[in-house]
Amino acid sequence: MWVNPEEVLLANALWVTERANPYFVLQRRKGHGEGGGGLAGLLVGTLDVVLDSSARVAPYRILYQTPDSLVYWTIACGGSRKDITEHWEWMEHNLLQTLSIFENENDITTFVKGKIQGIIAEYNKNNDIKEDDDTDKFKEAILKFRKLFGMPEEEKLVNYYSCSYWKGRVPRQGWMYLSINHLCFYSFLLGKEAKLVIRWADITQLEKNTTLLFPEIIKVSTRCSEHIFSVFLNIGETFKLMEQLANIAMRQLLDNEGFEEDRSLPRLKKKSPQKVSVLKRDLDARAKSERYRALFRLPKDERLDGHTDCTLWTPFSKVHVVGQMFVSTNYICFTSKEENLCSLIIPLREVTIVEKADSSSVLPSPLSISTKNRMTFFFANLKDRDFLVQRISDFLQQTTSKICFDKEIVGSLNSDDEVFSRQSSIVSGSPQRSFSSTSEMDGERQFNLNGNSVPIATQTLMTMYRRRSPEEFNPKAKELMKEQSWQIHFAEYGRGVCMYRTEKTQELVLKGIPESMRGELWLLFSGAINEMATHPGYYSDLVEKSIGKYNLATEEIERDLHRSLPEHPAFQNEMGIGALRRVLTAYAFRNPNIGYCQAMNIVTSVLLLYAKEEEAFWLLVALCERMLPDYYNTRVVGALVDQGVFEELTRDYVPQLYDCMQYLGVISTISLSWFLTLFLSVMPFESAVVVVDCFFFEGIKVIFQLALAVLDANIHKLLNCKDDGEAMTILGKYLDSVTNKDSTLPPIPHLHSLLSDDGDPYPEVDIFKLIRSSYDKFGSIRADVIEQMRFKQRLRVIQTLEDTTKRNVVRAIVTDTSFTIDELEELYVLFKAEHLTSCYWGGNSNATERHDPSLPYLEQYRIDFEQFKGLFALLFPWSCGAHSDILAARLFRLLDENGDSLINFKEFVTGLSTMCHADLVEKLKLLYKIHVLPEPFFNEQEDPDSAFEATQYFFEDITPETVHVVTDVESRAKHETEDGFVTVNLRNEKVEKRSNPHDYRHYIRMWAQEREPKLESIKDLPKLNQEQFIELCRTLYNMFSEDTNEQELYHSTAAVTSLLLEIGEVGKQFVSQAIQEPGRSHDNNSRVHQKKENQPLHYGQGDSFCSIPDGMNDEKLSSSELQDIKLDDSSPKDNGVSSAMLISDDETKDDTSMSSYSVLSAGSNEDDKLQCEDITEDTVLVRNNNESPLTRSNSTDKDWAITFEQFLASFLTENALVRYFEKTGVVMPRITNAKNIRMMGKPITSANDYEICTISG
Repeated sequence: MWVNPEEVLLANALWVTERANPYFVLQRRKGHGEGGGGLAGLLVGTLDVVLDSSARVAPYRILYQTPDSLVYWTIACGGSRKDITEHWEWMEHNLLQTLSIFENENDITTFVKGKIQGIIAEYNKNNDIKEDDDTDKFKEAILKFRKLFGMPEEEKLVNYYSCSYWKGRVPRQGWMYLSINHLCFYSFLLGKEAKLVIRWADITQLEKNTTLLFPEIIKVSTRCSEHIFSVFLNIGETFKLMEQLANIAMRQLLDNEGFEEDRSLPRLKKKSPQKVSVLKRDLDARAKSERYRALFRLPKDERLDGHTDCTLWTPFSKVHVVGQMFVSTNYICFTSKEENLCSLIIPLREVTIVEKADSSSVLPSPLSISTKNRMTFFFANLKDRDFLVQRISDFLQQTTSKICFDKEIVGSLNSDDEVFSRQSSIVSGSPQRSFSSTSEMDGERQFNLNGNSVPIATQTLMTMYRRRSPEEFNPKAKELMKEQSWQIHFAEYGRGVCMYRTEKTQELVLKGIPESMRGELWLLFSGAINEMATHPGYYSDLVEKSIGKYNLATEEIERDLHRSLPEHPAFQNEMGIGALRRVLTAYAFRNPNIGYCQAMNIVTSVLLLYAKEEEAFWLLVALCERMLPDYYNTRVVGALVDQGVFEELTRDYVPQLYDCMQYLGVISTISLSWFLTLFLSVMPFESAVVVVDCFFFEGIKVIFQLALAVLDANIHKLLNCKDDGEAMTILGKYLDSVTNKDSTLPPIPHLHSLLSDDGDPYPEVDIFKLIRSSYDKFGSIRADVIEQMRFKQRLRVIQTLEDTTKRNVVRAIVTDTSFTIDELEELYVLFKAEHLTSCYWGGNSNATERHDPSLPYLEQYRIDFEQFKGLFALLFPWSCGAHSDILAARLFRLLDENGDSLINFKEFVTGLSTMCHADLVEKLKLLYKIHVLPEPFFNEQEDPDSAFEATQYFFEDITPETVHVVTDVESRAKHETEDGFVTVNLRNEKVEKRSNPHDYRHYIRMWAQEREPKLESIKDLPKLNQEQFIELCRTLYNMFSEDTNEQELYHSTAAVTSLLLEIGEVGKQFVSQAIQEPGRSHDNNSRVHQKKENQPLHYGQGDSFCSIPDGMNDEKLSSSELQDIKLDDSSPKDNGVSSAMLISDDETKDDTSMSSYSVLSAGSNEDDKLQCEDITEDTVLVRNNNESPLTRSNSTDKDWAITFEQFLASFLTENALVRYFEKTGVVMPRITNAKNIRMMGKPITSANDYEICTISG
């Protein structure tokens, strides 16, 4: 390809000149091409790899040089001699004569450089290649990556690093290529090439270790191997990128969230010093945004724009706090360098003024930001203040425009008539009006899912509960003191979302939040207040949409409603139950991936006690989607991940107890119940809400700290436990004894304590002392360390779940196939890999449709036809030649039993098992069935009777009532038409049948028959018409193209097809005879074979013979009823020469000139006889009188047909075909080869080659 001219000082170093003229030189890299260059060539190749030279991917180049200059310019490079020769010849024809006109060498150089740059620009324009930020060096790396590993353009390279890969005890210096879906390594050392390709989805462990030999190494583990890399220039950056890419793969396995490149990244400046790829910048930006959102509890779609060092004036302490300012699309945030000293969140929707103040030596580059609640924040020491103010102003303008737009929508909805009355109630956030309207609409429903007879709760349940019995709940002195402390705090630090959050805030939270302020502060600390403020009316809209809807999630919700804090009076009436139902159902409709999970009801019921209904909904959103990620999905992955993290923390912080807990197996039991419900299900209610207070302020680290504190407090008792039951009893009693003496609530006995025995009471444990102890002993646990542990455990948990799925699938189908368990597991891995590959390299169907983790195991991974076609070519023994795709399409439709254009693993294995391990009859039955399918799928026409017969066989309705209705409709078809719909008739028929008591026994008998295993009879198979028979012949001829006994199989096929043609012709005569009118004379102008009157037709070879089955051998055949069947044979050696011959036993057996070029008779007359020329790839049906080719629709005989018995009997006459179809297929070599081709782009050539090209998973 042409390249932008680059100066070359040493033109002949490590290059060999092959062609030259006065201006241009064509060179080849030493060590490439013929001979390899010996030792020098090996050294050059090694240097190219180690030094990342572009010559490795482009070993040919063209240089430009003026006669009197020593400076050369590279103007073209190529990966092959053919490519570079084309460029050379073009220059000789188009440039040499033009250059001779110039007199000045500088003019020649300018002209050549301009010409080359113009060619490149024209090529980019014609091919729609857009300019990007990737450097030329990185573009060269992309070309190397694709060439070395056979990756398509869809596989995006993120970055590449120099490192060493340890193969045994020998390090191989080379390059690691990190793409979105693969980790690749390439090394070339003195003639030995090493390649490694690992799919990120196959990695089970990724860790950075230190050894005696090397200070730092990266170990990558898969299910079957470990790979060690060392000698990185920047191991921290490399490992962080590898973690990100592995996380993306795990997310794809978990819920099909693939990677989509961010197209909105700002372009780099021309003088930018960073030379990283666009994708690397994208991933870095994602990682920073994720940390930013986690630090300030911001919505999931918030993206960080930038951050800068600054100082913040804190009026409460009268000092400038050093920290960092973060600016994003909707927020300005600040955090101090010193942890927990001060943090601040300013939503742009609250900002009124942003202005630059006067600079001074004491306060350089100050900036003031004012908010609606009359708070002003002063930042100083901003390095690029003008640019920062401009960015904030731009974001502020976008926010203001959005707010105005929302107000216009609300105003227009409120001003319109009753058409928009319901929508206005949703947007304006008046849930009572919207709920009453929907209540009237659904008033007829007896089963009220959402309790719409009760209005949406606009107050907290705790407040309504207090009003009922005010005398019991007078606030105590401690509660009043807490409220006063928080009021003083608000006065000093501000109130609301813009409040200064300091160490004083943490101290107040640890002492307990007053019950009257709990809902407000939960919203504030969790960040739910931001999502609620930016989505007005969203909850009411969800409630309205979910009314009357019924699915699996709502069914589970209904079952668990009365199990949610049943001991609390607020949930012993319809008010609390209805609110809980609405919140849970609304969230199930918001997030169908989660829907509903047990334990959500317990947490939500507590949220409803202290927050209004809509506030509780947004708190639940923050909990499920941000603070406890993946906790409440169908497989509780997040809880299992944190269970692994808890085990690691137990080993690090309570090492003397770790081995004992592992032996007893207690950690896995306690952690799920503790974490999923935030201790609400194991502690007294009034104590557990204090834990929830700390959780919303500090996050998940509080739960880990508290769990460790509980274990530490019972360490001596747990060490003396003999079994897990005793340990669980000790921990249960301890948690039951945790009390909150400051609570104003009446003592509510915990359910666990009610069910426990009446043993000695456990000493009371104060909840505030327990929490303080957890901070003192385990407060050093950092949130970033927890995230690092979570990544490690997430790999393990998700891969364990994938292995469980694989084992369950294999266990479910192993008895139905002839494959071994190992073969099925390998096939499953390949099947899943094909699905994953299509997800990130494109596919015809949606990935979320093919993989749904909530489905049964067998249905979780499904592939469409394009994917099946690729696997068919690699694994199925009948895939040969150009006809392979057509055969794959026919088999795919046969396997797709439910007609959704997707097949699951069981259906896939069923087809492969039949081809590989079934007996002769089953294989032939499969071959027959895939050709007798109804034809609309293949855009072909066929005989209507044959099509109806095949449709009845393959797609018959199993409902007995439908069969009766169809019969009834057919009998009355002349009297009434309903455009094909029989809904009314179905209902009437069912009513009539139910009125007759005798019909019940009839249906029971039919149901019992359906329950019995139905054996398929070969007599039930539909007939094969002539067009389908031609397709079958084409399949057979292509099937043997790569077999060692190819010629013998061709001869046998020709004999069988000729025999079947004659059988079909004979059968046609009976059809014609049956429809002839009585008394009409039959004119027969054909020559016939003479047979004895009572002698059936026999076709045989050697000792094996068969008679024409069914009614044909019972009929008396006369000479006037048979037609002459001719077979014109044209062998490959003597193409075009045909000889007419009569078919008989001896002639069929002794004919040695049979080949794949045969003539198929389609009629009795000479003029109607059809030739099938070259049935291998492009079959053309022509008439003998040299007329134009006929289409399939008008060239086939509609009365011609054969049955499966005839097809089977004919096959048994040829031993070569019998041996071929009786041969058992070995699938493991095909699986190994398929893996290598899929990952490396080439088949396996040797065992050593496969060993070095490691394929994981």
